[in-house]
Amino acid sequence: MDPQEPLKQTPLHALHKELGARMVPFAGYDMPVQYPMGVLKEHLHTREKAGLFDVSHMGQVYLKPISGNLADAAIALEKIVPVDIAGLKAARQRYAFFTKEDGGILDDLMVANRGDHLLVIVNAACKEADLAHMKAYLSDLCIVEEHFEDKALLALQGPKAEAVLSPLCPAVAEMKFMDVRACEILGVTCVISRSGYTGEDGFEISVPAEKAEELARALLAHEDCEPIGLGARDSLRLEAGLCLYGNDIDTTTTPVEAALVWGMQKARRPGGAREGGFPGAEIVFRQLAEGVARKRVGLKPEGRAPVRPPAKLFADETGETEIGHVTSGGFGPSVESPVAMGYVETQYAETGKTIFAEVRGKYLPVTIADTPFIQPTYKR
Repeated sequence: MDPQEPLKQTPLHALHKELGARMVPFAGYDMPVQYPMGVLKEHLHTREKAGLFDVSHMGQVYLKPISGNLADAAIALEKIVPVDIAGLKAARQRYAFFTKEDGGILDDLMVANRGDHLLVIVNAACKEADLAHMKAYLSDLCIVEEHFEDKALLALQGPKAEAVLSPLCPAVAEMKFMDVRACEILGVTCVISRSGYTGEDGFEISVPAEKAEELARALLAHEDCEPIGLGARDSLRLEAGLCLYGNDIDTTTTPVEAALVWGMQKARRPGGAREGGFPGAEIVFRQLAEGVARKRVGLKPEGRAPVRPPAKLFADETGETEIGHVTSGGFGPSVESPVAMGYVETQYAETGKTIFAEVRGKYLPVTIADTPFIQPTYKR
């Protein structure tokens, strides 16, 4: 983004200011990093009750099949993701990622089957590039329709999320993890998915921009719901072992290196009904067969000092053999200890193995750990 360009604002910008948020530039937007409660309490409140996040900076794109047959849109999208979109049932959504010719990841995203179209949610920093990418590959079969300005997106996360949202839309009580449905709220149609990026049960609500503030106020009126900023959003997703695009995954990492093979369903893998056909398939399939030189792993630093990116990782405390680097790191309020993720050479990627991180000239012991660091509470 051009540093001279003014920051964009989401439809909730005035509300953030009213609620005392500290605002920071993020992906070209003026976004709340924290509220008066502070990052630590916001994090714990989300784990214990319900937190409301403004994620309206993310991009919402509708893929509408020109033929009127949704299968055409699904097969079209499979040209650029290694994910089973054709097998995605109506009213369900799935995690996906765009790959490039060398197997690197252009962005990660969510895809929902809305019956007559696909709803694709992409990251804020990538949304213009993603839109161009989809238009370039899909326009022969789909109308690629962006809703960057006329739709807002709210994420309601935490064990009390259902109790907060159900008075406005009772039907959400019937939803399971990754279900998607439309619901009339405050006189407008909203599209709700039971998902999120915190490791908690919760919902993401696509709402017409002009109704976003009214909806946010209605949710915040519930005694268990508090506004949550980007600071706690980051620590929550890190404890849940979830990747942040631009940190843990990017164009230099493949799905195999990034430990995202679970996102590639059997139908798209070697021997599957619709194997390959996506950019970088040959490289990704070779890595599946032969392995990779490095892997994304969870990291548990000893002591209380967080290990943050781009700290280098070493085989021993002499600092002679560099084996990787940290991509995300901080203090995990729910686990009451530092947590991190990063890439290490595969021979060191063994759970329980001790390696060392360079922090301010010292080499601190770090244990390779399984992710997530917390037990997810999705409603299955």
